[in-house]
Amino acid sequence: MFHVRRASPLHAARAPVAAAYAAALVTAVLAFENPLVLGAIAIAIVAAAMLAGVGRMLLRAALFGVPFALVIALVNPLVADQGLTVLLRLGELGPLGRLDVTGEGLIFGAVLGLRALLVVLAGGALLGATVDADELLRGFRRISVRSALTAALAVRLVPVLGRDARRLADARRCRPGATPRPGAAERLQIVRAVTTGALDRALDVAATLEVRGYATPAAKGGRRHLREPWSRHDLAFAASATGLVVLACGARLLGVGGFDAYPLTVVATGPSEWLLAVAIVAVAILPFADRRGVLR
Repeated sequence: MFHVRRASPLHAARAPVAAAYAAALVTAVLAFENPLVLGAIAIAIVAAAMLAGVGRMLLRAALFGVPFALVIALVNPLVADQGLTVLLRLGELGPLGRLDVTGEGLIFGAVLGLRALLVVLAGGALLGATVDADELLRGFRRISVRSALTAALAVRLVPVLGRDARRLADARRCRPGATPRPGAAERLQIVRAVTTGALDRALDVAATLEVRGYATPAAKGGRRHLREPWSRHDLAFAASATGLVVLACGARLLGVGGFDAYPLTVVATGPSEWLLAVAIVAVAILPFADRRGVLR
């Protein structure tokens, strides 16, 4: 997923805060197995994406995430047979031993698949579409300028190297007597050519940075820029991220949102769980209520 600029409060927040907000949603997903709470987190993620104007990117990520979630949901009942409700007896299957498909295994597989899908949506789609990677990397300049620049260059060069590899593979197929699929020796030649091109590009970039005075004493001793003050959107989403983490940790410590898959599935759906679900949705979407200062 690539960052897209939208007129939303989440895009108006600085990159580290928006990234922390997405990370807090992922933390909430990993903290619970209760379907009721996971459903509330799913509503929060979808609502945040819609309010941020990246609903289409979230749907696109779901098209890739759903097959993986289905695989997880279908594999779990085949490898975990601790449940008491046997639905299907597959008998002895060689080295796999005796396989019994249980209802508890199916339910827990569905929960694991849903968690994996929500992690993809929050940690991949929402994070990638709302957080500017360049701005996020600039935040590491105070820690290590060289590390931030190296990471930025590495991210930028990955698509270039991929295109080089595809062009070299196409050129190889055009040679007389070339097979449809390259062998080990031919693949090694392609990797060698791509690596040589990457080193050449790295030398060019290094020479350009040296000419511009990067990392020289004069550049290091330049005038310091004043830090930009936090906006209302920064404070709102930082508070929301903190609130989500506090809710997740507090619920786990108090035993709210419990879920037992085996030997019999027990899902806690009492008033505390419903209150937790409503609180998660409210804390996640409240920062979007203030649209002051958002570019239209």
